Amino acid sequence: MLPPLALIAEISPHQLEVAETLLQVGRFLVIFIAARAIAEVMVRLQLPTILGELVAGVLIGVSGLHLIVPPDTQAQISNALLSLLGSLAEIRPDEVAEIYNETFPSLQSVSQIGLFALLFLTGLESELDELVAVGVQATTVAVAGVVLPFALGTAGLYFLFHVPLIPAVFAGAAMTATSIGITASVFGELKWLKRKEGQIVIGAAVLDDILGIVILAVVVAIVGGGSFSIGPVIKLGLAAVAFVAVALVLSRKAAPAFDWVVDQLKAPGDVAVASFVVLTLCCFAAQAIGLEAALGAFAAGLILSASKHTHDIDAAVKPLVALFATVFFVLIGTGMDLSVLNPFDPANREGLIVAAFLLAVAMLGKVATGWCYSSASPTNRLVVGLGMMPRGEVGLIFLGLGSQAGILTPALEAAILLMVIGTTFLAPILLRLVIPSTPEVAAEPY
Repeated sequence: MLPPLALIAEISPHQLEVAETLLQVGRFLVIFIAARAIAEVMVRLQLPTILGELVAGVLIGVSGLHLIVPPDTQAQISNALLSLLGSLAEIRPDEVAEIYNETFPSLQSVSQIGLFALLFLTGLESELDELVAVGVQATTVAVAGVVLPFALGTAGLYFLFHVPLIPAVFAGAAMTATSIGITASVFGELKWLKRKEGQIVIGAAVLDDILGIVILAVVVAIVGGGSFSIGPVIKLGLAAVAFVAVALVLSRKAAPAFDWVVDQLKAPGDVAVASFVVLTLCCFAAQAIGLEAALGAFAAGLILSASKHTHDIDAAVKPLVALFATVFFVLIGTGMDLSVLNPFDPANREGLIVAAFLLAVAMLGKVATGWCYSSASPTNRLVVGLGMMPRGEVGLIFLGLGSQAGILTPALEAAILLMVIGTTFLAPILLRLVIPSTPEVAAEPY
């Protein structure tokens, strides 16, 4: 049997070009049709569209139709698809499979652009003034919302289930962030966004995102060494905190300079290009000092959050997020092997128990934050705790980076996925049950 590169060498340049084009275009066709179809269902259920994109990936990936399969999963692409593309390109199915594997990294590069654009947008939309306004109470809730699930999740996985330390730490970190989008949507719908509870949760969720992404950057950065020692962790942690702190300072100092530069530009697309220059510079800087480039993308958004062109930047970046972040989340789903959660297979029993444990810790660790702050006036602490519960898109970003870095086993990946889905589905339902239908009122003094 000929080696893979020899197979490709036997193909004419024209056949190779046709096969590569069909594969590249076909992948995007499958991804966008599947993602949009399922996302429409999620919208009608009042759930985040990214869950639809993830489910779409599961349906077309290794747990479903095998139309898009990451090469590192060792799963086989659909024979029917290989035969169809082979007949169109006039080459053998095994040659199509090899070209598929060789060209797959280009799709992963597109998904990385989506991740960076999404994190940039998250930083851009962080309302830092609101975070300052709610002050100590939101900070207390945010810190408790990071420490409790992280400590309980990591310790439980390591001591009870004997998961290696680095995967246990990563799974614990995946439970730290709160989806501000889901909570804000529910509070807004129920007219509680301007109440004291709503302002505490929104402010805490902003800080949670910052703390969670800092933890993510540190954990991913230490994975390369394959070991967990306190010295590098402290060094990376301080570097990550300093990096975000500098970004917060620059959001006040550098934004006017950015605005001046944009005002001098006259060519079409000036805001989008200038924004992505800042984005790439921050990603480069983060990677250069040993942090995850994703932290740089988030920091770039924080820097530009004080710009007078924020609305224009937001309008320019959102279409890119809609396209490229869709690819990122669908690719996460394509690599998910949900067969490890088959309840009828005795070998999967421990994985299911781990999934149940993570879901319980993820819920209880956040709900408990409602009782971690002091308040001079009465507040509905259960509403605050439930408002901190959904993980949503941030949890999926953690999952995607962990999957790409090879940190997680298939069973732990699936368990984290169920934790994210469970908290994302349950939080809006529980909030609607707990919050009474009362007119929206302004937040009381803190």
